[in-house]
Amino acid sequence: MSAVEEEGGLRSESAPLAPLRTKNRFSVVRLPRHWFVLAMSEELPRDAPLARTLMGTPLVLFRDAEGRASTLLDRCPHRNVPLSIGKIAKDGTLECGYHGWRFDGHGACRAIPSFTGTSEGKARSCPSYPTIEQQGFVWVYSTPGEMPASRPHHFERADDPAYVTVRQHIDLGGTLYSAIENALDVPHTAFLHRGLFRTESRGITIQAKVTRTGDRAVAEYVGEPRPPGFMAKVLSPSGGLVQHWDRFILPSIAQVEYKIGDENHILADTAMTPISDFVTRLYGVVSFKTRLPARAIGPFVTPIAMRVLKQDAYMLKKQTETITAFGGEQFASTEIDVLGKHIWRLLRAAERGESGLPDEASEVDLVV
Repeated sequence: MSAVEEEGGLRSESAPLAPLRTKNRFSVVRLPRHWFVLAMSEELPRDAPLARTLMGTPLVLFRDAEGRASTLLDRCPHRNVPLSIGKIAKDGTLECGYHGWRFDGHGACRAIPSFTGTSEGKARSCPSYPTIEQQGFVWVYSTPGEMPASRPHHFERADDPAYVTVRQHIDLGGTLYSAIENALDVPHTAFLHRGLFRTESRGITIQAKVTRTGDRAVAEYVGEPRPPGFMAKVLSPSGGLVQHWDRFILPSIAQVEYKIGDENHILADTAMTPISDFVTRLYGVVSFKTRLPARAIGPFVTPIAMRVLKQDAYMLKKQTETITAFGGEQFASTEIDVLGKHIWRLLRAAERGESGLPDEASEVDLVV
């Protein structure tokens, strides 16, 4: 089996480029029993439900009388209308807008107007999804009715007063796999983001030390001087040697970390949420500190970050349009696509419910 088939599971390198119309030729994964961000805390009000979608399944988020976030399947079990078009009742239950049935955060039906019998019973309950709110995000477990064995990802520096933290989100028109690989792909930054992070090759050889363990893949880049891009100059005007790590953490965290000297540090976490097969919502948390005052750096970070994200969104949209036109994907990879195959294998193992893959380590040289 070629590297192309292993990585995408879709087409071999020698396959013709004629359009394919068969099923299952896309890098789409479904991940049960994992946590995903469904909203920023500020997006979920106390007085109205919020419609969201996870892996193509409509969900509804709402806050109970104490302000706790809950998540239900967005379908009333009575007459199949979306609960998200209802309202929050005075007792903090979610009231259906059609007949007024009310549901609590566990999905139990608590009231049926005009009905004299008991409102409780499995036939009248709504599937509920475990929900945790932390660090300004609402996380939802992708399998309903189960007690999770884990907690959501923790953004390590988001609560650290020594750091300035910027939060952003944007929709990307690509599969979960494509969005994650894009966030952790070094070679494209010199072209798609030319001048922001890197420029064209300076002829400097650096080494990527790659390790894969049960739930993650990590690339450490060794021997890179500070890139000449604008963002690097903002973070470290005096230059210096870069310490750089890219990490994929199951199920959908793409993490990039830079250290330049002892005083300049940036940690960028992106939590990717598969809205549907070909739409992935990126929630970004960028925490940084520099030897320059934060108030001098802060105004530059958000517009630059959004410019980069919009460039990525454009390219992923074009990528998806192309693979849709051809009826499938074709990947031709080399060693400098450092984390791509590891991301793919970890995602597929998670989809199958496997606990982890064998550990693996390798080294790759790149010219930057």
